[in-house]
Parts: sequence; C-alpha cells; structure tokens
Amino acid sequence: MRIVVTGAAGFIGRNLCVRLRESGYGDVLGISNHTPREQLDAALAKADFVFHLAGVNRPQLDSEFVSGNVDFTEAVCASLAASGRRTPVAFASSTQATLASAYGRSKRAAEAVLLRYGRESGAAVRVFRLTNVFGKWSRPHYNSAVATFCYQISRGLPITVNDPSSKLRLLYIDDVVNALIALLGINDLSTGYGAVEPIYETTVGELSILLEEIANCRSSLLIPRVGVGLTRALYSTYISFLPPEGFAYNVARHVDPRGTFVEMLKTPDCGQFSYFTAHPGVTRGEHYHHTKTEKFLVVRGTARFGFRNLRTGETHELVVRGAEGSIVDSVPGWVHNVTNIGDDELIVMLWANEIFDRSRPDTITMKVVCEKA
Repeated sequence: MRIVVTGAAGFIGRNLCVRLRESGYGDVLGISNHTPREQLDAALAKADFVFHLAGVNRPQLDSEFVSGNVDFTEAVCASLAASGRRTPVAFASSTQATLASAYGRSKRAAEAVLLRYGRESGAAVRVFRLTNVFGKWSRPHYNSAVATFCYQISRGLPITVNDPSSKLRLLYIDDVVNALIALLGINDLSTGYGAVEPIYETTVGELSILLEEIANCRSSLLIPRVGVGLTRALYSTYISFLPPEGFAYNVARHVDPRGTFVEMLKTPDCGQFSYFTAHPGVTRGEHYHHTKTEKFLVVRGTARFGFRNLRTGETHELVVRGAEGSIVDSVPGWVHNVTNIGDDELIVMLWANEIFDRSRPDTITMKVVCEKA
C-alpha cells in the first residue's frame, strides 16, 4: 500500500509518518507544496491513500493562503483525478474554516476542492477540522500556545498571558494520528467530516498554571496527576521541549553515618518515592506508624526486616536479597526496622502511601527488639 503524505515535514506530518512506519506501512512518500509538478504527479499516480496535511497558516502575505492552501489542493486533486484510481484523501482542515478570515476562507475553499474531487471521481474524502493541535515536535510561536509556553518555560523564559480567562480547545497529536491511521482500516470509507477525540477544554490561565506546576516539580518534587487526560498530554509535551542539557537534574541527598536518603518524587494523593542506603551492619527504621504504610524493594545487598506487633508483642523476620525482586510492606501497628546483614552497601527503594508531613509525621520511634531492664 503506497501512502502519500503532503506536508510530511510539518508537525502533524512528522508524527504521522513515524507512526505509519511503526504500524507496518513501509511505502510512505512525503511531498510538499514545493514539490515539482512532475514529481507530484508521479507520486500521486500510484498512491493508494493520501493524507493531505500541507498548508499555510502564518504567511507574510495573505495571497500565500490561496497559493499554499487552495492552489496546492487543486494541484493534488488534479493529479489524483488524472490517475483515474479513485484514491481516498484525508484532509487536515481547521475549525477556522467557518470564519471569515483569509486563512479560514482558504481552508474552506480547499475543503470544497477536495469534496468536488470526491464527487467527480467517486473517491472517499474525509475532512478533519482540527483545533490547536499540540504535542512533541510542534513549533513554538507557530503551532499553538502550548508549544510556545512549553518552549519558554523549559528554558526559564517568561511567558505572556494577556487574558487568563480566554478559552482554549486542544487536540493532542497522538489522538490526531490515531484518528488518521484508523481510516486505513475502513474498507468502505465514506466521504464526510471526521472527528478527533477527546477535545480538551481549558483556559490560557489554567494552561499556564499547569505547565508551571509541571516545570516546578523538579524542585518541589511534587508532580501533578500526569497519568491521564490533558495533564498527561501536557506533561509529555513539556518534557519533549527540554534541551539535551536539561534532561537531567539533581535532588537533595541526606547523608548521615547510617547512609544516604534521597526523595525522588511526590504525588498529590498517592504518596512519594525515595531510596536509602545503609552501610554493612547498620539498622534503619526502628519506628511504627498508625496509618502510614510503605513498600520496600531491595535493589542491592542483603537486608533483614524485623517486625514486632505493638499490641501483642509477636515478632517476625524476613531476609531479602537484591536479586529477588521481593516487595516488603510495613504494616500499621507493627514496629519495624531494616538491617544491612551483607558485606556490601544496601540500596532500598521506598514508596510511602502519603507525603511526609513534619507537623503530623505518623512516625513514632521505637525499637523492634526491646532493651532488657
């Protein structure tokens, strides 16, 4: 299957071409509105599907809207019609096609050209009116406010928010690409307008605040809920804008005679992650919790976990080695400790179900082995 992508070097085009090849479509050819007519005709003559993504949205002259959006679309459709193959086309239009601006008129006119090609040739044409697409490889000061904000914040530059209440409707690049590639699996593709979901609704002010929170998590260690929805997409986009020299950062190391303790990450409502080390023969812990729980993963070394039930006095011991992948829970109401019983440094990863609060630590000092009178 030969797939032709116009605007393959653009934001959406780059993402689409990568995903097409990942999905097993090896014959993907990119062209642009600067491709010579002979090459354009040759590419489209053998196309089995066309993703028409090329377009102009920020030209120096309004006349370039017509040449880049309307005239080029007419050239694409003329080449397809000449092949006589009824090649289906998916078109990346814009929600601004409903507006009276020069850009909006040009996108609406390009839609009309494509729909006419579909009627006259019998080919399916699917039009997507996209809005504020964002994600990796987007261009600041060009594709969306998200790209601009991510670029500025990731480099420590100020951002400008003229109207915090201004509404935004956003589409994430992966969702756009998913919707486009899904068309290839439809046997009887029909002509019409396609939709990309979900559309994220927010404001410029909310966007700027969330991106600042994402950026600040390196210093605060408190990360927003980045696993789902808009926050997930914005987090990924922000990280993609980091320059290589910003890929790594340091956090505080708390060192004492026992070893080292390092906090890595904190969440709003799912606890925090850290790790600690212990020199041979060192015991850490020696406390209990009423509500807080922890999970320990020995990464390196050999640890003995000691437990004593605060109410009954029952005791329990576990020996865990780094290669075993065993998780040990601390249990409310049980005094517990961890002792390095090996010859090497002990390294233990730790998750606690709540962020440590110095005013309410829920960590009461007590030894597992009571000292005899």
